[in-house]
Amino acid sequence: MKSPFRELKVILTVLFSLLSITGCNNSSANIKSLQRNDIELQIDSILNKMSIEEKIGQLALRGTSSSEKGELPEELLSSVRNGEIGAFLNVMDTANMRKLQQIAVNESKHGIPLIFARDVIHGFKTIFPIPLGQAASWNPEIVEEGSRVAALEASSVGIRWTFAPMLDICRDSRWGRIAESPGEDPYLASVLAKAYVKGFQGDDLSDPTRIAACAKHFIGYGAAIGGRDYNTAIISTEQLYNTYLPPFKEAVQYDVATFMSSFNEVNGIPATGNKKLLTDILRTELGFDGFVVSDWNSVTEMIDHGFAKDRKHAAELAARAGLDMEMTSRAYELYLKDLIKEGIISKEQLDFYVKNILRIKFRMGLFENPYIPENHPGTFYAKENLEKAKKAAIESTVLLKNNGILPLESDAKILLTGPLANKGREQLGTWTFDGEGEPSITPKEAMEEALFVEGLSYSRDKNIENLDKVIAAARKSEIIVFIGGEEAILSGEAHSRASIKLPGAQEELLTELYKLDKPLILVIMAGRPINITNYIDELDAVLMMWHPGTMGGPALKDMIYGISEPSGRLPVSWPKAAGQLPYFYNHKRTGRPANPDKFVSMEDIPVGAWQSSLGNESHYLDLGYAPLFPFGYGLSYGEIEYGEISISDKEISNGEDFIVSVKITNTSNRNTSEVVQLYAHDKVGRITRPVKELKKFNKIELKPGENKRIEFKLNYEDFKYYDNEGRLSLESGEIDLFIGNNSNTKNKATINIL
Repeated sequence: MKSPFRELKVILTVLFSLLSITGCNNSSANIKSLQRNDIELQIDSILNKMSIEEKIGQLALRGTSSSEKGELPEELLSSVRNGEIGAFLNVMDTANMRKLQQIAVNESKHGIPLIFARDVIHGFKTIFPIPLGQAASWNPEIVEEGSRVAALEASSVGIRWTFAPMLDICRDSRWGRIAESPGEDPYLASVLAKAYVKGFQGDDLSDPTRIAACAKHFIGYGAAIGGRDYNTAIISTEQLYNTYLPPFKEAVQYDVATFMSSFNEVNGIPATGNKKLLTDILRTELGFDGFVVSDWNSVTEMIDHGFAKDRKHAAELAARAGLDMEMTSRAYELYLKDLIKEGIISKEQLDFYVKNILRIKFRMGLFENPYIPENHPGTFYAKENLEKAKKAAIESTVLLKNNGILPLESDAKILLTGPLANKGREQLGTWTFDGEGEPSITPKEAMEEALFVEGLSYSRDKNIENLDKVIAAARKSEIIVFIGGEEAILSGEAHSRASIKLPGAQEELLTELYKLDKPLILVIMAGRPINITNYIDELDAVLMMWHPGTMGGPALKDMIYGISEPSGRLPVSWPKAAGQLPYFYNHKRTGRPANPDKFVSMEDIPVGAWQSSLGNESHYLDLGYAPLFPFGYGLSYGEIEYGEISISDKEISNGEDFIVSVKITNTSNRNTSEVVQLYAHDKVGRITRPVKELKKFNKIELKPGENKRIEFKLNYEDFKYYDNEGRLSLESGEIDLFIGNNSNTKNKATINIL
């Protein structure tokens, strides 16, 4: 079916050309504005011809928990023909996909194309590290490249919409979906949000090799009580605006196409039925003009929340709140027409939702090019993309400990053991529906020169019958490399853990290995920080690879032998135990802040001591007050020395910029990398302020003996914050600035806000 708007587009194209030829001021902005006006005219033309049933049909996202294969039922085809479905989730048979699209475009009354969606989270076939791992790279280029590769591969089979990036701030490692998170810091998450959107969508969403991104989960999903998935979130106004909202705001600024409402309730109202969130904040304050899709069945799950009495009530609540499209459940389909007929929901509200959905379909170019192009350049496992995945795994890996054992000599006799040393599928991590174990290269496959004895066959394995074989092999080796952690299924959605220790008999096997008094290197592949507190002193080196993806094996080999160095830094604080959680570096001081000079541990309390506070402050008697490793932490193979902080102007007024700089030197004899991190502490505020907040960072490389002066440009605006009245402002007073290699740095200077 030819577009009924062809003549209008020809006229506007001529206008675009004239603007370009005449060189008018801001011609690119004017062209973009005209293009958007063109889309709005076409949307209005379609909308005026649609029946109420067809409009409601655009609000329906149909899907199953597995891929659609085989013959499509006639009932489904009829629904598409009648305009009763707007998008599909998990249709992966390209023949079925084409058939459905042909019916929508050629046989439905208005020729409105379908969107085909899939969870493409950190790769389609070529899998990059899990999102928490990519956040550990502190490199937005890594994130953008990974999303670009995912879009290229996925769009080659017809997928044009992904449910990523997840931008939920997470401060609790028990939560399974921390693996999908950008970490605990809103600034780092905001930088990565931009990179994700650019990687998936590019500069032109109509490019058939690009896919529409979806900022999720709006909002507060990562604040679930106790790290239990789907659970309640209690979020103050200042927390909402200062902590949880910034990455979503950044995504809107870079034209993210869609949003997803979260499962959880926020302050007593489920997000899917929360007008303050979906309309007042997202639409009005942030200016979002794409569409919002519910999470899986989250409309009807409002019944289980105790917020909706039945499906009709759920449809009413979601429609009033500002939800455009319903995923899988059918409350809109069954009840929205009645709600409009009864005057409960207005026709104008329905039209608003349909416009939002059609707007994105036009921006995706689906009206002009609804099918997969014959010359689509996407290729699975392209050599250059595998190299990018390997680079991402290296830059995401965090060296937590190294007593000098790494890097190893090339002729070192290594025993490679552990349940994740040869598990191609498991090293991909969570949310890899289309990832494949066979093309993945494991550490065993990459390190052919090493002696391999698995010991445990999977991460939860408690069978230690092969312990003797591992010990015997270890005795014959010079160095032991143990690759453990969690299987992919132990993190991700609905996979929260009360204990974050290594599962199964892994700790038991490690205990026996370090008794041999041989160098022992622990490599962790997991979706969250792991509790290694009780035995870290016995380890010579610890590498956190997260779940590294397809190229985990070659990446590890390069790092083990020093061809490359791990350059990741922690995007979350690493707790000593689950009992410290939730833990985050940007906490408040309290009236009795923890003090290392006053700390009294449980073991130091005299037997029969008189009942008193014993001088203790805000901490745990058995774990103290600090994490095992702070946010931003990570070692390199080189050594970096920081100089004093220099500030261009120590008195800052409203609207003023200033420069903060520091000289850093590579004092080692090898190339090395560093993530230079700048933090701020507003000493006194109208509400209490965090002890530190990340404001800027820069990932750099230094040659042996090289020094660089790293400069950060800051503005008065960078220090403004929201209070619980929703006011964004800044008072006069002192702000401490810190520059170093993690959030615990003491390298400080002070500015005065006038």
